[in-house]
Amino acid sequence: MRQNLDINVHHVTRVEGHGNIVVNVKEGKLERAYLEIVEAPRYFEAILKGRNYKEAAIITSRICGICSLGHQMTSLKATEAALGLDVSEQTVLLRKLLIDGATIQSHVLHSLFLVTPDFVGKPSVFAMIGDYREAVLRALRMKNIANLVSEVVGGRAVHPVTPIPGGFTRIPEAGELKFLKEKLVNEMLPDCDATVELMHQLLDTIPNFERETEYISLQCDDEYAFYDGDICSSDTGRVPVDRYEKMTNEFVVPHSTSKHAKANRESFMVGALARFNNNSSQLLERAQRAAEKLRLKAPCYNPYMNSIAQIVEVVHCTEEAIKIIDTLLARGLKDEKPDQEPKKYGRGIGSTEVPRGILYHDYTYDRKGLIVKANCVIPTGQNLGNIDYDMKKLVPEIIDEPKESIVKKLEMLVRAYDPCISCSVHMLDVDFVE
Repeated sequence: MRQNLDINVHHVTRVEGHGNIVVNVKEGKLERAYLEIVEAPRYFEAILKGRNYKEAAIITSRICGICSLGHQMTSLKATEAALGLDVSEQTVLLRKLLIDGATIQSHVLHSLFLVTPDFVGKPSVFAMIGDYREAVLRALRMKNIANLVSEVVGGRAVHPVTPIPGGFTRIPEAGELKFLKEKLVNEMLPDCDATVELMHQLLDTIPNFERETEYISLQCDDEYAFYDGDICSSDTGRVPVDRYEKMTNEFVVPHSTSKHAKANRESFMVGALARFNNNSSQLLERAQRAAEKLRLKAPCYNPYMNSIAQIVEVVHCTEEAIKIIDTLLARGLKDEKPDQEPKKYGRGIGSTEVPRGILYHDYTYDRKGLIVKANCVIPTGQNLGNIDYDMKKLVPEIIDEPKESIVKKLEMLVRAYDPCISCSVHMLDVDFVE
């Protein structure tokens, strides 16, 4: 066994966010193994104070360009709960359709553009173009159709403009939804099948590592939960969303400017794998077949398989989006006026599943409709403790491997969680000092 090892992966990012991998082994004893977050705090909760209820979702969607829709939906739900605003069944269906598009959009970016290069031994997606040209073109097509969902329903691909408290400023036309369905059926579904086949061929490149942990996600009785539900822990079962603080228990650690969280154990995992472990029986049929082909079976304790769970969710969300469009067209689209007349003032809590896991927004409004207190609990913050504990278990298992292998597996572990600090952080340069 290697007796001494220092690893410092300095923050080099591909998108947004700053973080370092820090590992230290001295005289055969693991002293440190964690993901050090050094991104400056952004104080969105403070920015929200004093803002009108019609502004909250606009502001919070800017927390992240990739997760903008998730923050927007969660913000709207918190505001509506606080002010007693009603939303129609049509509004809920359109919101679920937007969430499906946003989930596909983010999962394709992460699993195909940022993670697959590791599986095929390439430094980036650009280096894949020579040997995997069709896979790259397919990923671009899938991303484009996901963007189209947001454009049709939300008004634009990033930071949608039509969803507001109580409803939408514009309802899509039937012809637009029919065109979107054609794209999903004729292009997205075949590309989903081809992507599942590609990932099936690459399964043996995924590290064989397991650490059992607690998995937390939304859960509801009648569907694979993204938009609504109770908080579900794989350890302790379901609790209402208004008890989220008991399930997150945020705390500060010296090596991170982002808070950590814990529930029943020292850490827990959120995201696609957590959703799959808690809700896999509710996946739609095509997604069930994809999970089987990709050897993904609940419970799965390998965090590297989170990217595979994302592919399964892409298939599910595509299926679900088609079903939602069929339902909307069958019922007939109604030009509804959003409910924006507060019936009460006070505290409201909203939660949705965004691509990286369960998200909470918690607002308190005064009688002028202004926010006096806000709290946002981000999925990556909930995952950071679990990443640290995964590293602590992983490093001793791979300590005798070549340095390059250790570095790659640590980077792949961080990437597997799809961290958003505010977006995805990727570690590139490593210095060893022994």
